[in-house]
Amino acid sequence: MTTLVEASGISAIRQSLAARRRRVTTLLVVALLAAIAASLYLGDYPVAPDAIVRSLLSPLTGEVNRGVDFIVLNVRLPRTTLAILTGVAFGLSGAIFQTLLRNPLASPDIIGISHGASAAAVICMLVFGITGVGVSLGALAGAMLTAFAIYALAWRGGVTPYRVVLVGIAIAAIMGAIISYLFTRARLQEAQEALAWLVGSLNAANLNDILPLAGALVLLIPATVYLVRSLDVLQLGDDAATALGNRVEPTKLALIVVAVAHAAFATAAAGPVGFVAFVAGPIARALLAGAGGGFLQSALVGAIVMLGSDMVAQHALPATQLPVGVVTGIFGAGFLLWFLAAANRQGRGG
Repeated sequence: MTTLVEASGISAIRQSLAARRRRVTTLLVVALLAAIAASLYLGDYPVAPDAIVRSLLSPLTGEVNRGVDFIVLNVRLPRTTLAILTGVAFGLSGAIFQTLLRNPLASPDIIGISHGASAAAVICMLVFGITGVGVSLGALAGAMLTAFAIYALAWRGGVTPYRVVLVGIAIAAIMGAIISYLFTRARLQEAQEALAWLVGSLNAANLNDILPLAGALVLLIPATVYLVRSLDVLQLGDDAATALGNRVEPTKLALIVVAVAHAAFATAAAGPVGFVAFVAGPIARALLAGAGGGFLQSALVGAIVMLGSDMVAQHALPATQLPVGVVTGIFGAGFLLWFLAAANRQGRGG
């Protein structure tokens, strides 16, 4: 009888947690759809909701309104799409790193991955005079090489979260120093162009930015879904995971490669937009309140944060458009201070 009661209690808890996950996911999907609608509507030239719908359906219906179609399909939709895709990629990257390294501060913009992409992009612009797609490819290569360097330097018969974070912070400092040195030798116009990329922006969003990122996510998201199933086992520790038949180091390496690829492709598309990867996971986990999961929710939170920040960047100041990285930086810095204060109050701040 006791066993039946315990089993019934466990089943009730599981159902409650599953219900919370569904509620949180539904709330985030609704919030994202509302943000998409607002992004397509807001602007110097407001477009009525019914006109937006007709414009979105015009490739199917053949109904053409050149003015509205240009604004919706050529200006606002690419920017909205790029914001969503980069937010999803940054959110997943941050959630994987934070879970794998068991550290809420471990995200690609803190442990050096974004710094490596930024340094490579600045070298492309200021040393070799490369612009456009070449800068994005350089950023992608820089992120991958930085991740490889962090992994190699952190390896001591295996990789531990503590070493990865410390090595990553050191690599970030080195890359920051390289960027600063290059700026001291650059001409003013070149430095301004490089600085604009470093802040992160969606102002020039187009298909050349969207398609490579979308194609990468088509491959990376299924890989993420497959690999994150191993994370619960890895949380038990390397010895326990090995005893349960998990190939610990190959699994860790695969997860790091996927997380880096998410961050690298997003950075190549929009620049090293700060703090999106950092805040998405903690916000998702706070909403779930221990209900498990978190990766789908982190992706949705990342998309909402990116799209919401871009709307603030566009419309907060009259006649001025800020780079989205300025807004995410302000929001992320405030979130970091709150997070550290909350950790200290709970005795986890060290």
